[in-house]
Amino acid sequence: MSKDTQLDLWEVFIQAKVGGNHVHAGSVHASDGKMALQNARDIYTRRNEGSSIWVVPSDCIVASTLSDTEMFFDPSADKIYRHPTFYVLPEGAKQI
Repeated sequence: MSKDTQLDLWEVFIQAKVGGNHVHAGSVHASDGKMALQNARDIYTRRNEGSSIWVVPSDCIVASTLSDTEMFFDPSADKIYRHPTFYVLPEGAKQI
């Protein structure tokens, strides 16, 4: 058997403009957070595409599974107040 010799996997999130949302850009391998930030910068912001970078160890991300779909998402179908079409947005509101 061969042993996995890759460094830890980190997920990268980039903020395009100050105040904007961080969006998942991809993944990098690194031994620690500092190296992950440097690798993310080198790979995902080479052309000045971002204003902020977040890196998160992949093994720290907790996600729902396909079997969780009904429990997590179906109960909201009858709660129209959870949908943005229910509200009148104030003029000039950003990122709502």
